[in-house]
Amino acid sequence: MIGVCGEALIDFTPMKGGSEQAYALRPGGSPYNVAIGLARLGKPTAYIGKISHDRFGDILREYLSQNGVDLRWLARGSEPSALAFVIPAPTGAHDFAFYGDNTADQNLADADIPDALPDDVTALHFGSCSLVLGSGARTYERLMRRESGARVISLDPNVRPALFPDRAAYRQRIEGLLPLSTLVKASADDLAWLYPGEHASEVAARWLSAGPSLVVVTLGTDGAIGMTADTTVASPGVPVDVEDSVGAGDAFMAALLARLDDAALLSPHSLPMMTERALSDALAYANRAAALTCTRSGADPPIREQL
Repeated sequence: MIGVCGEALIDFTPMKGGSEQAYALRPGGSPYNVAIGLARLGKPTAYIGKISHDRFGDILREYLSQNGVDLRWLARGSEPSALAFVIPAPTGAHDFAFYGDNTADQNLADADIPDALPDDVTALHFGSCSLVLGSGARTYERLMRRESGARVISLDPNVRPALFPDRAAYRQRIEGLLPLSTLVKASADDLAWLYPGEHASEVAARWLSAGPSLVVVTLGTDGAIGMTADTTVASPGVPVDVEDSVGAGDAFMAALLARLDDAALLSPHSLPMMTERALSDALAYANRAAALTCTRSGADPPIREQL
């Protein structure tokens, strides 16, 4: 089983409403999307996080359940749900406008997480806003520290400057989590904001030296690169007709974890021994998942049969 730790929120994604701009309500949040993606790929997945008791929280819980995500460690709170509006950019990319302070996802407490995890939890994935916002950020860090070395710790910073614009503090926060992590994935845009003027591959190499066994950088239409102590692999993107790119990085992350698990590599001892061929296969699989997601509106990751 893979545990996914982090925020759940409601995305409002743009759609056509006659002559006016309209928005569709969709469950979202980067770690939340990864949990959905893993479950759709047939992987036993548990969500570790806190959602509100409000109607938006009910929607988030129902969608997890519908997709087969294990809810035994889902906490509920009286705080409101966080909301995010997806803002299309002229380049075809997207920005986010976030609404939420002191929301349920930011208030995860130590009492909300299990005192111990069963042995069948092989990996824990952490990500995004939950790493930097609210008291829940420290709760997740303590969980990461507790489990580091015993299980694969997967980290996706999924940088959101609109929520946390202090670049130096953001960079310090992520760098402090690198020694606890086994696998780190970031986008080229993440790295460009964190380290202006530096090449993504140089940052990836520096991150690798901080402790992870694998660092992956996604490059949008150009695919992705993966770096271990022994090899660097570039995997090309998959050309598709793009509807939008929302959730593509999360679909990539879910598929990467799923494929590594398929190859029996999702353990702290096996991941450092990964061959170039296995890394190439995992990156190609993840690129296909991201590409398929781009052909759909909103974060809608594929099922295993589609890959």
